[in-house]
Amino acid sequence: MDLTPQRRVVLGLQHTVAMFGATVLVPLLTGLDPSVALVAAGAGTLLFHLVTGRIVPVFLGSSFAFIAPIIAAANDGFSWGAIGGGIAAAGLIYVIVSVIITFVGSRVIRRLFPPVVTGPVIAVIGITLAPVAVNNSAELWWLAIVTLVATIVAAVYFRGLFKMLPILTGIVVGYLVAWVAGEVDFAALSEAKWLAWPNFTLGSFDWEAIVMIAPVAFVTMIEHVGDILTNGRVVGKDFFEKPGLNRTMLGDGLATILAGMIGGPANTTYSENTGVLAVTRVYDPAVLRIGAVFALALGFVPKFGGLLRTVPLPVLGGLSIVLFGMIASIGMRTLAEAQVDFTHSRNLIVVALILVLGLGVSGLATPLEIGGVQVSGLALAAVVGVIANLILPIELEAEDVQAGPGGMD
Repeated sequence: MDLTPQRRVVLGLQHTVAMFGATVLVPLLTGLDPSVALVAAGAGTLLFHLVTGRIVPVFLGSSFAFIAPIIAAANDGFSWGAIGGGIAAAGLIYVIVSVIITFVGSRVIRRLFPPVVTGPVIAVIGITLAPVAVNNSAELWWLAIVTLVATIVAAVYFRGLFKMLPILTGIVVGYLVAWVAGEVDFAALSEAKWLAWPNFTLGSFDWEAIVMIAPVAFVTMIEHVGDILTNGRVVGKDFFEKPGLNRTMLGDGLATILAGMIGGPANTTYSENTGVLAVTRVYDPAVLRIGAVFALALGFVPKFGGLLRTVPLPVLGGLSIVLFGMIASIGMRTLAEAQVDFTHSRNLIVVALILVLGLGVSGLATPLEIGGVQVSGLALAAVVGVIANLILPIELEAEDVQAGPGGMD
């Protein structure tokens, strides 16, 4: 399709809008700077395109998978620099895996992260975030419910591009209602300048923070593989072949390292923008780079960041109820679509270990320490799940499991 420069700009802005809601929600929930998050998303997307030869139409934005460990690390007193270092370490894992893929091929990824592992880990992400959504909503339940309803209506009843923007719709409706009700504090907006350097925080390396945050990369890698595969199907190209999964993984990892080192949330490939590609049928990667430039520019407008900070917590809570619940549902859908056979004891054991360790450790009043190092429930669940899946024989007996007084029998 032959596009004029003006149409390219409009289409690029549309991609910015598509990624905007989710990208700024992550820093608003975790305490990171939304302006820095926009810079990290824009710069990370441009870096990804550079690494992948500018042929993959992908947009990178803030990852929801890192919300729980970031909040946990902040509550435990780790500095934002140390948290950024943990995020950068997650990106380094991507880089290491990309090197491995270069030599052994993409099959090693599928072997390490089959659906029996990734499904329950993704479910744990959503369930452990549930208290965040409820606590934020509890400050003003009626406002959270208004936001929740607006988000659901947009997701279910809207059509076309607007159907892909339920987060943006929910936050706009919730914000306007809060403003009319006098529940918006504009102090952060009035104090912000129009143009200024974002509040970057240089990442620093703290081993304990790295152990809490970095292992989440093992989960988001699967998200990356799925998004690249879907993106290729929409565009009609095999990006696993060219530029190769190793290159896309490297681009995602370097973007996440950049985000962590400047104080932003971890980056991940965004399916929202793949949806925009499907609707518009404009697959030119240059259009997404224009959208990245828009996101980058917005990060240097503190007045815009100040506006984002005026969003009431109950509005964020209403959005989060839907988003975090959908994350947990996607985990269960992963198991269902893969037709994981739960008559096999080894599959039950793998899933059981992930769920109990992930949810149980995350709910501890006192953080779990191993060798003097705090370990998040999600990180422990991911590592144990991968190991259990590798060492338990697939040929383990397939027997019907029935609930009874004796437990599993």
